[in-house]
Amino acid sequence: MTKLDELKKHLKRGKVYRRSDLIKWSKSIDRHLEVLIEDGTLQKLSQGLYYFPQESAVGKTPPEEEALIKSFLKDDRFLLTSLNAYNSLGVGTTQLYNQRTVYNHKRHGDFKLGNKDFSFRVKPHFPKKATPEFLLVDLVNNLDALAEDPTELLKNISWKARTMDAKKLERSVSEYGNARAKRIFRPLMPA
Repeated sequence: MTKLDELKKHLKRGKVYRRSDLIKWSKSIDRHLEVLIEDGTLQKLSQGLYYFPQESAVGKTPPEEEALIKSFLKDDRFLLTSLNAYNSLGVGTTQLYNQRTVYNHKRHGDFKLGNKDFSFRVKPHFPKKATPEFLLVDLVNNLDALAEDPTELLKNISWKARTMDAKKLERSVSEYGNARAKRIFRPLMPA
């Protein structure tokens, strides 16, 4: 068995690997990675990030976003969301955006991983799961990034805030709202 074959036996389909994950099985990791990419065993997603694709009836499947981001960050503390999530609130957002947002504690900036664009934003606090209350606060935090008319959106946000659980919304504003969001939501909170 060659050293390359020995490395291959440790790979699992559907898994995302960092170069540093694979180095323990190869003394010539860069040469082996080059061969594995060339023969189609691995796909290079980004600098130092590789994927062993699963096979399906229609071909090779892309990596799951959660696994991809977890490997990229070397951390599982993140929230994956999108500006598209605001459309579910019923406040008049209708645009579709290609970029996904990743709130995390480590990386900041825009990155292309595989064929997807991600905007990584370092935040001290974010929920494990995007609740409607968090999304409403996050919408106000990101109002300038949206294509819709902000004046109209703010009217609809004001109406929506009054229909939500006041305690949950107040907690979301307090924990996740920027200064503008806190100022906008203050008059909407019960006294």
